[in-house]
This record gives sequence, structure tokens and C-alpha cells, in this order.
Amino acid sequence: MTVEVLYETRARATGGRDGKAETLSGSFKVDLTTPKELGGAGGAGNNPEELFAAGYAACFIGALKFVGGQEGVAIPAGTSITSTVGIGPRSEGGFGLDVALEISLPGLDGQVKEDLVAKAHQVCPYSNATRNNINVKLLIT
Repeated sequence: MTVEVLYETRARATGGRDGKAETLSGSFKVDLTTPKELGGAGGAGNNPEELFAAGYAACFIGALKFVGGQEGVAIPAGTSITSTVGIGPRSEGGFGLDVALEISLPGLDGQVKEDLVAKAHQVCPYSNATRNNINVKLLIT
């Protein structure tokens, strides 16, 4: 598979799950903290799963807008996605992720919603990156 790169960004992390991360452009900086559930102190920082959840939700809305444009369907302004990302040990060893996307497209017909979500799942870069690697549940509300 070849990708014609139209945009790229660079970020640097230091200190792992209890460190810092920032884009090299300086537009984004975050303190990282390991959750208590994973043996960390918890606290005021964020963790990679939170960042992944936010990124996937935003990207999937972008995919919905792309598909909506192709299909001639306006994506409602109140569209939202709540992304749940879980982490834990895999039966095969190591750690893995589990994702659920709760997709709200207020005011659209049920079948229209289902069609848009299915097509968005095929074009979303996060969905393509995770396909056959991470269990992703699509829940249309």
C-alpha cells in the first residue's frame, strides 16, 4: 500500500508514560501520567489512551463529513463521538487496545446513519490503521 502524504506532523515524547509529549511545531504540549489502574500514580496528566481516544473521535467525524459530502448528506452540527479506549494484557502476550465509538448523528434517519458510519469506517485513517489489529465497536446512538 502506498500513501500519497499530503500532511505530516512530528511529535516528541520524553519520560514515557510519566513524561511529556509535544509537537515539534510547539502547538501542542501535554504532561503524561500513568493511570492508577496500570500501576501509576494517576494525577493531573493525560495518557496515550486518552490522546488516542480524542484523536480517533475527531478523525472519525472528519470521515463522516467526507462521506457525507460524497453522498450529498449534510452531517448535523451536533454530531458527536464518544470514544472509549481500553488497554490491558492480551491472551497472546503483551498489551492490547479495545475501542468503542458511540456515534451520535442527531436528526438523521436510522438507515442513513448506518450507511454513513459504515462508509466512514472504511475511509477513516484511524479505522484503516486499526483494522484487523484492534477490536473496534461502532455504536450508533
